[in-house]
Amino acid sequence: MNKLFVLKLSTISLFLVFMSCNTGSTVRDKVLVVLKDSSIVSVPVQFKISDVFLKGFKLTNNENTVAFQLDKRTGIVRFMHQPSNGTEYLVHTTEETRSISLGLKASKKDGNLVLSSKGNPLINYRYQMTYPPKGVDSVYGKSGFIHPILTPKGDTLTRIQPPDHYHHYGLWGPWTHTRIDTTRVDFWNLGQGMGTVLFKEFKEVESGSVFSSFTAFQEHLDLITSDAPQVALNEDIEVRLWDLDRPDRYMFDYTSRFKSPLENGMLFEAYRYGGGIGLRFTERWKADNSSVLTSEGNDRLTADGTNARWCIVSGPSSNGKGVSGILFMSHPKNRMHPEPIRVWPIDANNGRGDQFFQFCPIRNEAWKIAPNKEYSLNYRMVVFDGMLTAEEAEAYWQAFAVPLKVELVSN
Repeated sequence: MNKLFVLKLSTISLFLVFMSCNTGSTVRDKVLVVLKDSSIVSVPVQFKISDVFLKGFKLTNNENTVAFQLDKRTGIVRFMHQPSNGTEYLVHTTEETRSISLGLKASKKDGNLVLSSKGNPLINYRYQMTYPPKGVDSVYGKSGFIHPILTPKGDTLTRIQPPDHYHHYGLWGPWTHTRIDTTRVDFWNLGQGMGTVLFKEFKEVESGSVFSSFTAFQEHLDLITSDAPQVALNEDIEVRLWDLDRPDRYMFDYTSRFKSPLENGMLFEAYRYGGGIGLRFTERWKADNSSVLTSEGNDRLTADGTNARWCIVSGPSSNGKGVSGILFMSHPKNRMHPEPIRVWPIDANNGRGDQFFQFCPIRNEAWKIAPNKEYSLNYRMVVFDGMLTAEEAEAYWQAFAVPLKVELVSN
């Protein structure tokens, strides 16, 4: 196992540094943020700052200013640790809070919520309706999906409404074989007219120095088991884009929190598709030019139906001169982790072998959803140009899986 990015929180140190002013003690104006170990990849770190520093502070490493993002409601500070930075950061009091801006933006345009870095659009969430091509049944129209996902150099990795599956929408996660009381409802195969998932409203949109994010409220609509469409599932999708401070990679988190308002809840039946996250890749990637590698060592021929902590899917760049791809990671708290995956057979779609990937928590076992109880699934993805090794994939997953802690030491 690679070194874990484990950073211990010292209660004694916190007491010494952040004693209440009512004791008459003097609060120091500097605090070391000490990392007990390091990582071979860039990873986000967070710690809670004392109220004293909320009046104004900056974060440095080897006298260089470090970008951070402060949540004033909770006092949580987040920054991106680089492998070359060593293990110590310094918090200084200042007249006002100072952080360099890396230009991570969340902005709305033409029915899209776009997450961008340094002016480059990377992730697009479509919140207005997108209808199928002329002549195709409008039942395939949809909102509430991610497309395009762009690599740092601008290659599009996702695809929507392919003629073989008009219901495929970039990165999305409807449930397929579900049961509401005695009726089967399918929210995935839109052509059946049983159900759909649509955007309702944004709960939060944030731009910042370390990440940009949004939380979108989506409704899973049952179209057949009552006189009028009914909401079978309420879902919050939170997407957070992290800048890894390198030109060939970025990272984003995708968290789904959902609950059913139905009196008897609902059942997600066991099936090879449904929920989690599914991604239909670009039409450029086929059987003869793309690859799959899982945390358990499975490839395109053997991965389907296996369980995995992470999976790399890669293929040729648009100019044919390089490689790009996505590393998918499942959090240990997800249902059925290591999570079952769906990878299309190499001879799928009339032998073309188009690329499709999904983490599917109900592939092998049904999931009873109790009424008004919240459930969650958490995923992380690294989008890259060039190569990403299995060793790096494992390091990214370790940093995602293990809670990140720091030790705060008076200075």
